[in-house]
Amino acid sequence: MSSTKQILDPAFQGAGQKPGTEIWRIEDFKPVPLPKSDYGKFYCGDSYIVLQTTCNRGGAYLSDIHFWIGKDSSQDEAGTSAIKTVELDSMLGGRAVQHREPQGYESDKFLSYFKPCIIPMEGGFASGFRKPEEDKFETRLYICKGKRAIRVKEVPFARSSLNHDDVFILDTEKKIYQFNGANSNIQERAKALEVIQHLKDKYHEGVCDVAIVDDGKLQAESDSGEFWVVFGGFAPIGKKALSDDDVILETTPTKLYSVNNGKLTLEDTVLTKSILENTKCFLLDCGSELYVWVGRVTQVDDRKAASVAVEEFIVKQNRPKTTRVTQVIQGYEDHTFKSKFDSWPVTNAAGASGEDGRGKVAALLKKKGDVKGASKNSPAVNEEIPPLLEGGGKLEVWCVDGSAKTALPKEDLGKFHSGDCYIVLYTYHSGDKREEFYLTYWIGKNSILEDQHTALQITNTIWNSMKGRPILGRIYEGKEPPQFIALFQPMVILKGGISCGYKNSVQEKGLPDETYPGTGVALVRINGTSIHNNKTLQVDAVSTSLSSTNCFVLQSGNSMFIWIGNTSSYEQQQWAAKIAEFLKPGVAVKHCKEGTESSSFWSALGGKQDYSNKNATQDVVREPHLYTFSFRNGKLEVTEVYNFSQDDLLTEDVMVLDTHAEVFVWMGQCVDTKEKQMAFEIGEKYIEHAVTFEGLASDVPLYKVSEGNEPCFFRTYFSWDSTRSLIHGNSFQKKLSLMFGMRSESGPKGSGDGGPTQRASALAALSSAFNPSSQDKQSTDRPQSSGDGGPTQRASALAALSSALNTSGKPKSPQSQSRAGQGSQRAAAVSALSNVLAAESPRIGRQRFVFS
Repeated sequence: MSSTKQILDPAFQGAGQKPGTEIWRIEDFKPVPLPKSDYGKFYCGDSYIVLQTTCNRGGAYLSDIHFWIGKDSSQDEAGTSAIKTVELDSMLGGRAVQHREPQGYESDKFLSYFKPCIIPMEGGFASGFRKPEEDKFETRLYICKGKRAIRVKEVPFARSSLNHDDVFILDTEKKIYQFNGANSNIQERAKALEVIQHLKDKYHEGVCDVAIVDDGKLQAESDSGEFWVVFGGFAPIGKKALSDDDVILETTPTKLYSVNNGKLTLEDTVLTKSILENTKCFLLDCGSELYVWVGRVTQVDDRKAASVAVEEFIVKQNRPKTTRVTQVIQGYEDHTFKSKFDSWPVTNAAGASGEDGRGKVAALLKKKGDVKGASKNSPAVNEEIPPLLEGGGKLEVWCVDGSAKTALPKEDLGKFHSGDCYIVLYTYHSGDKREEFYLTYWIGKNSILEDQHTALQITNTIWNSMKGRPILGRIYEGKEPPQFIALFQPMVILKGGISCGYKNSVQEKGLPDETYPGTGVALVRINGTSIHNNKTLQVDAVSTSLSSTNCFVLQSGNSMFIWIGNTSSYEQQQWAAKIAEFLKPGVAVKHCKEGTESSSFWSALGGKQDYSNKNATQDVVREPHLYTFSFRNGKLEVTEVYNFSQDDLLTEDVMVLDTHAEVFVWMGQCVDTKEKQMAFEIGEKYIEHAVTFEGLASDVPLYKVSEGNEPCFFRTYFSWDSTRSLIHGNSFQKKLSLMFGMRSESGPKGSGDGGPTQRASALAALSSAFNPSSQDKQSTDRPQSSGDGGPTQRASALAALSSALNTSGKPKSPQSQSRAGQGSQRAAAVSALSNVLAAESPRIGRQRFVFS
């Protein structure tokens, strides 16, 4: 790779040296650092470079570079931002992932840095900046789209901008209104509330009223009246006009092009990882998005040429200028990129998946020069004690035997046989004294398929009988998570099995029954000593099974030995004594240190042989990932939720949390019952997918979790607020209650004092009576009554309005309404009526209306 000193722009000096966000704006074709006070402010006439540096759990620095192109930015500025992005990447060692971000079509990852949203402003460096916060307040109308990463766009402040399919925010000087189109998405309504809070804090100093206006509903009629007055009076809104924003590019069959000297050549072959050569750049055309893959030893000039070639490709193919482009370096490929290939085998080369690959690429690049953060790329071992379940609970364990389950006696709790399957139910009380349940089934390596299926069926039956409250887990032998191991002190995995299924299986196959004997010879290895990892395993009773780093318990008839490896710990020795007592209560134990063994010890193991003195490999810490998913032609497709939080767990969704150590399928309260029953199938589909593209172990623990019943070891991946589960309703109703203490009604209130219903009727009659123009527009959609009906209809409306506004009963109003709500309601109604009457003055003549 070319020397970084020759291409380093002074503006990038010191970039990427610590986690966080750094932004440059292109000014006179040069990158200029943006003051941190301006982070999140983007002008339509400019282009920007955004560097996001993160430090993963393994200590490695990972970089994403985004170049954002404003809709009014010049082609030259956009080109400069693309070239400077390549230079910045080179300065960082060539390991960054690059993203092209057109205004209005930004990637979810980019938007996740600026929660809850960005709202680009008019103007720019070349034309001069407008500073709305310093001008006189201007009423603005915004449209909001997106379930998690929300895209906010200012639209013309006019009734014609509204429609029934989207969510809008009307920001006035004294009040912010959210208008929910009748057909709008519940989750978009919820996200729009976050935008309202953002506007309230930014432009109203945190103080202003908030109102929700539901399209076609009049239960909050004072807010509805005020809302329509701002638009000059109520009138029916039209159907949504299709715009560029609504065009969803189809995902076409993927094509791969190699880039040679800036020219593209179609690679007409099956897409496999082996096609990608480390000396070349490639373009992956997915229709709706483009990827540029860069071999790790390509030159900077080749990378620049590839960027230019992609821009030309977009023009020649008549692709929208808003097409997103992502550039990935070999070894840094994200999940989406890898899933476009038929397979992505995980190897020990630099192309390995996840953080391992990133660390190795950085190590290779470090040989070529200084790489920021490269010294931190050694993988970290997981030594932290994870969250464990509360102690003191009730533990029940059953062994699956045929079509039934048999409860284990108390003295055998903690003994598991490799040939069997077990069901475990732990009932405990959490910190808030709430009863919680941990329900799992454990699958031995040598268990038969019939027992495995029976274990799942019985466990599901228990889960359903408890109304889905427990977390339900599937655990394979050898992959026991800390929370499971901590329930058993000690936990010992023994050879063989006690179920009829296992016994019959080995007999039919003519295999020896290795079930742990009460007498005879057995060797047990002591592994960890902490409460969360002290699993003990029976191994082959031969001397080659020994290791200097461990302690072992050897049973030989009625004799028990504890063998102490030279580099084992004192804690291991203590735990070995506990295991010996657990297996053979009351039997005297002989201690022998490595090198002092008796002949009877070696005789029990069949003679002395060489054995290992190396530590067992430990799991590397990985980053957790949250995904949404869908099925296309029966194939699972996942979409990552970046920089995720508890807010992203939407009650209408099923989501997958992959921590690499376990996989959780989370189910919201509003998810259909049938879909909840399929949660394990979804999880299995995801694991199958991740095994192929991410190198996930196929026997990883799998859990399904219901909203409101999340265990501590799930909550630890979020900044968790337990009170949220106490609020019922859909996403919008929950968010409305949490953020503003307001309730969203599903329909008009019933009779009582008659106020709300009566006023709603009055407004409906008033709208119908005094909007003849809107009636004309709707004449083709609904029949009109015979005759003109105008005077009679207006008289009825006035009578209803008079009754509503002079009612003696106190109207019910949301908590957020001011004490003057009744007065403002009357004022709004009178104002709306006045506007209509003024428009109708030629027909009404000298008739006057007076309200007291």
